[in-house]
Amino acid sequence: MTHKNVEQSRLETAIGWKNWGPYLSERQWGTVREDYSPHGNAWDYFPHDHARSRAYRWGEDGIAGLSDSRQRLCLAVAVWNTCDPILKERLFGLTNGEGNHGEDVKELYYYLDATPSHSYLKMLYKYPQREYPYGHLLQENRSRGIGRSEYELIDTGLFEDNRYFDVYVEYAQAGPDDILMRVSVQNRGPEPAHIHVLPHLWFRNTWSWKEGRTKPELTSSGAQVIRAEHAGLGTYFLYADGRPEDLLFCDNETNTSKLWNDPSGPAYPKDAIHERVVNSRTDAVNPNHTGTKAAVWYRERVPVNGRAEFRLRLTRSELTKPFADFSQVFNRRIREADEFYADLQKGIESADACRVQRQAFAGMIWSKQFFHFDVPQWLNGDPAQPPPPNGRRHGRNREWLHLNNADVLSMPDKWEYPWYAAWDLAFHCIPLAHLDASFAKEQLILLTREWYMHPNGQMPAYEWAFGDVNPPVHAWAAWRVFQIDRKQRGGDGDLEFLERILHKLMLNFTWWVNRKDAEGRNVFQGGFLGLDNIGVFDRSSQLPTGGHIDQADGTSWMAMYALNLMRIALELAQRNRVYEDIATKFFEHFLHIAEAMNHIGGENGLGVGLWDDEDEFFYDVLHLPDGRMQSLKIRSMVGLIPLFAVETLEPELLDKVPDFKRRLEWFLKYRPDLAALVSHWNEEGRGHRRLLSLLRGHRMKRLLRRMLDETEFLSNYGIRALSRVHERDPYIYNHDGMDLTVRYQPAESDSGLFGGNSNWRGPIWFPVNFLIIESLQKFHHYYGDEFKVECPTGSGHFVSLNEAANEVAARLTRIFLADRDGSRPAFGHHPRMQTDPHFRDHLLFYEYFHGDTGRGVGASHQTGWTGLVAKLLMPRYAHTELKS
Repeated sequence: MTHKNVEQSRLETAIGWKNWGPYLSERQWGTVREDYSPHGNAWDYFPHDHARSRAYRWGEDGIAGLSDSRQRLCLAVAVWNTCDPILKERLFGLTNGEGNHGEDVKELYYYLDATPSHSYLKMLYKYPQREYPYGHLLQENRSRGIGRSEYELIDTGLFEDNRYFDVYVEYAQAGPDDILMRVSVQNRGPEPAHIHVLPHLWFRNTWSWKEGRTKPELTSSGAQVIRAEHAGLGTYFLYADGRPEDLLFCDNETNTSKLWNDPSGPAYPKDAIHERVVNSRTDAVNPNHTGTKAAVWYRERVPVNGRAEFRLRLTRSELTKPFADFSQVFNRRIREADEFYADLQKGIESADACRVQRQAFAGMIWSKQFFHFDVPQWLNGDPAQPPPPNGRRHGRNREWLHLNNADVLSMPDKWEYPWYAAWDLAFHCIPLAHLDASFAKEQLILLTREWYMHPNGQMPAYEWAFGDVNPPVHAWAAWRVFQIDRKQRGGDGDLEFLERILHKLMLNFTWWVNRKDAEGRNVFQGGFLGLDNIGVFDRSSQLPTGGHIDQADGTSWMAMYALNLMRIALELAQRNRVYEDIATKFFEHFLHIAEAMNHIGGENGLGVGLWDDEDEFFYDVLHLPDGRMQSLKIRSMVGLIPLFAVETLEPELLDKVPDFKRRLEWFLKYRPDLAALVSHWNEEGRGHRRLLSLLRGHRMKRLLRRMLDETEFLSNYGIRALSRVHERDPYIYNHDGMDLTVRYQPAESDSGLFGGNSNWRGPIWFPVNFLIIESLQKFHHYYGDEFKVECPTGSGHFVSLNEAANEVAARLTRIFLADRDGSRPAFGHHPRMQTDPHFRDHLLFYEYFHGDTGRGVGASHQTGWTGLVAKLLMPRYAHTELKS
């Protein structure tokens, strides 16, 4: 790309624009980091009701919040409608034990816009004018049980007569460390309504945990200025425009008197501003206008359909006219954001597709979060605090004593999952690479660094259990990000990034081989592998039957991993022949995995293979203690994952790596049993293109016949995680007289496995769908347009594999795009979401989607991997739905 817009140039050349960003969590309470209980009950140890009064140890949360990249100083908005019992400083939701389908945020908020440098950010929070129904939401969800859908805030009727405020929070950077904040409140109701708006500025508490830590300070520097001084961060000034009621000060420290009946705590604790505003306690806040937490207090009566605006500026500079250029800066940043997305979205003809994609990208950017967790410090406790219970040393994450994280990371969902997850993050990096390839590469490298990756080579899964095992997709993501970045920058691409990450991923691959291949046969286990409740057993726990499971997905993931590492090594080998040996290692490893997967039954043929010739599908195989083997005939995503292990090798590439080519040819000649696993096609004038795959043409066609069958996997909205055949014919495994059942459930789970808040027994999940699409494209690259499959199965309509990939992509994007009636399947059948002009174009990117209707289910702000829809809306996946 020759022309660079302002935002692109800023990302490449400017320093300091990411010093500040949307790094504030939306929920710090109820996290593992804040849990110092004896038995690891994080939700009960630090509940929502404590959050306004109790200092956090490891991070901060807020609504539409910003912080510096080390989260020393935080800026966010709080509101009060004069009815609520609580000042709204943070988003409310139910805990895992309170919700009928696990934890769930009970608020309405949307990430509307963002640039990758954070030069402009915009978020919307919908705030009811009546009392917020905390108790009612809790009671109703508890009473519903696991068989009914979740009861949401919009179901309470609070929005039916439009008695709510639209609270827009925008940020524009005039330059590095110079942040303009605009809070616009729109009254949607039929009558004038009062609202209190309190932009908050506060320091993360870093001084209460160790003796002698320097305490930062906020002070009043005039009627409308707050001065912030921090030993490491320096000095900032928060300027407030208009006529605020007051500046309120307290300390970001625990109200020990309220929580523990201990009067020795601070005189003006963390909840003092709540007490002053909600309970009218004039003595609650510090009269000397000093502390570590402060708020600018605005009160406004907003007329019907009227709007109130509040302007602030946080900057290092002392300014005499801080708002002189306020409007000009905002207008310029919004214009630059429009130019950035106009360039990025060239070739997308549908305005609605552009709108969906831009909000998906905004969600990716808003989902950045500062994540701080020092495991040995957490286990041992802080010197200035009571020692934690001894049992913690034998509990969660005790094997991860090297882990010490304090970085900005891409989160799955900053309320429901405000912690990084290894395989989620890998998928996040694909859309992020289109916005900011440098950030995407940094994220992938970060999880392989010494303070993340275990010394034995294992990648950390997530804070609830760093030792859990996620699918090994890091190498795939690294290669894809490298390709996207190379296309943007031109030339050879960032080979240093590839080389750096390859060395660390080789350690991780070795960990897999040593730890997850129980019998040394190149057939892998791995546990649940991110697919939660997909099996009849909890695959991460000891089986009730004894023995172990040979996993079709675990083995396929490892075959894919070997091919990904081989391809990275081949890219590097073109400039450094040392990497030819490494590429050869992974090529051979793939062949041995493929051989094992095809001959798992043993040489005498009496065993049970992962591939079932009768059903023409891949299944897990249960090895019982008495030596018997049993195929677990659940038609699920587990059996489609073998599609992911595919790579094509161009003759031009092979000519550049002669040692690798010779070894490949040796295998084809001297190991005909393995040579059968490598397809090749002679293209006149180009030589042999090679296909490395777990599937040859026949098996692939049979597998695709099921995948593209609308009575099985193919939904109007993508590929289901479980075949619909199990709706009428559930899989039943009898153990000791008890039936264990897997039934098709297209939406919420009726199982408590893995917290009960996700479901792989029927819904549509973006990450695996995306890998299916990419795999079909790779197969098409080898087979060409002549290789046809019936799509949908039984329709009589035959398409190329590339057309099949585009069809799946079209069905996935259909979830979010407005149909001819203006309805979006993701919103389900809720009329307000579908028709109200103040709702219908604000998108929520859910965790997963109803297998039959496309309704959004699970975490409502998991733009994370569902942000892959932004990639699918690119012109590469153009289809008729997008052009209409």
